[in-house]
Amino acid sequence: MPQNFIACDRDQELLLPPSLREWLPEDHLAWFVLEAVAELDLDAFYGAYRRDGWGAAAHDPQMMVGLFVFAYSIGVRSARGGSSGVAARTSRFG
Repeated sequence: MPQNFIACDRDQELLLPPSLREWLPEDHLAWFVLEAVAELDLDAFYGAYRRDGWGAAAHDPQMMVGLFVFAYSIGVRSARGGSSGVAARTSRFG
């Protein structure tokens, strides 16, 4: 049985906007960060989770590292500010 992570599907169709790919321009910093994080060796993070799938679902470590790196790169240094800071920098309306 695989590890138990909450799915992170950036190509999932949403009500508004129709796709996350349409939300941000192709040259947005977020896409660069995601590509860079995809190249990292995150085995140590994955190794901390049970491989049998038991326990509560966790967020995928690759998604969390990407969020942390993006937040840090835009100057957000606290967990409390991370949510609002990242939302403001990736919002079409912010």
